[in-house]
Amino acid sequence: MLRNILVLGAGKSTSYLLDYFLEKSNVEKLHLTIGDINPDAIPKTIKDHPNCTVVQLDIFKDKDREKAIINSDIVVSMLPARFHMKVAEDCVTLEKHLVTASYVSKEIKALDQRVKDKGLVFMNEIGLDPGIDHMSAMQVIDSIRNQGGKMLLFETFTGGLVAPESDDNLWNYKFTWNPRNVVIAGQGGAAKFIQEGSYKYIPYHKLFRRTEFFEIEGYGRFEGYANRDSLNYREAYGLHDILTLYRGTMRRVGFSKAWNMFVQLGMTDDSYAVENSKGMSYREFTNLFLPYSPTDSVELKLRHYLKIDQDDSKWEMLSELNLFDAQKIIPMANATPAQILQLILEDSWTLDQDDKDMIVMYHKFGYELNGKKSQIDANVVVIGENRSYTAMAKTVGLPVAIATLLILNKQITTPGVQIPITPEVYNPILAELKNYGISFKEYEVPYLGYNPDTVGN
Repeated sequence: MLRNILVLGAGKSTSYLLDYFLEKSNVEKLHLTIGDINPDAIPKTIKDHPNCTVVQLDIFKDKDREKAIINSDIVVSMLPARFHMKVAEDCVTLEKHLVTASYVSKEIKALDQRVKDKGLVFMNEIGLDPGIDHMSAMQVIDSIRNQGGKMLLFETFTGGLVAPESDDNLWNYKFTWNPRNVVIAGQGGAAKFIQEGSYKYIPYHKLFRRTEFFEIEGYGRFEGYANRDSLNYREAYGLHDILTLYRGTMRRVGFSKAWNMFVQLGMTDDSYAVENSKGMSYREFTNLFLPYSPTDSVELKLRHYLKIDQDDSKWEMLSELNLFDAQKIIPMANATPAQILQLILEDSWTLDQDDKDMIVMYHKFGYELNGKKSQIDANVVVIGENRSYTAMAKTVGLPVAIATLLILNKQITTPGVQIPITPEVYNPILAELKNYGISFKEYEVPYLGYNPDTVGN
């Protein structure tokens, strides 16, 4: 008897996910149903597979959504996070397991008791970050604890970057995920973390000038800036007494210092609309944030405002982005500065069809065992194939797919709304990921404590 997996949403992150299910479909007796608002965008190779059915599905049409869920054994929601709740409510009512790659919202967390009462598994945060970061970190942390060790320090950084062979701009960066999330990263409150037992806060206007540097063997030097809340997982990871806890985002060295120019100008602001944005040129947009002068050019005013010289590398980085182009026109009405900046950046930072992206994840574990302080550094690097089969899609989609099959096969059975931090979940998923080239390298290094090579204030 076929087991029916319902996948809601077939966007950029689903290429490996769908392939995984279809590759396993005969052996595992699976039928895949894909519900998407725009089924025409789904590749023909997927739609024509004998074990696959594609349906047009508007998530806001309750009867259509419920019908699709009723006919499934397990539901995978790859929809935007704000739409998960509608699906989750249906899954509880109709008694279906649910898997998502998104952060657990307060609303979904509130379903926990009902989910447990019905013996259902609602697995969340099972993508890359969150996801692979949880699993790889907890495997090492649990191993240290099982030996009688005490955690002193945990730092983790993840970056969605461009692979070296496709790195052809001065920012060493291209969009591999939702560009909007890149533009507004770090907003909505100060970044907070623990350093040597003390709480630390970095306000948004200083965030990109407080960076930590590290080397990844074979790939060179990277920098990381703090995520908004590093303390979210202190309880989940059981790190209540840890001295240093820091989660961050990884970029190539120099990116953050240059990005800070946009922050200081106000171009990343998403809180108000530019009333006359439609028809405005990129040059006029840039001039919005600069003082009036009857004689000085936009270029000169910007250099004075940011205190950068014409031969400064940051000036070349800005010039590369067409910010001063009077011919390029903004088509959006009443757009926010952040939306306009995103449009401008997408001109330069969108992956070409044959471009390859790169995922880099780095963990640092400091611990005490038998009176001795030690440190483990761990990292994984994944290179994409092209714009359709990206490293981002691979590292987000495969953990989702693997977890789905494990739940379906009753190898993950603990009920409730959860994230992948238990051995029941992380051991089989990490083992399967190794078969797809996603495997961490671990290094024993001297314990240094928290000693970041920081810049700025």
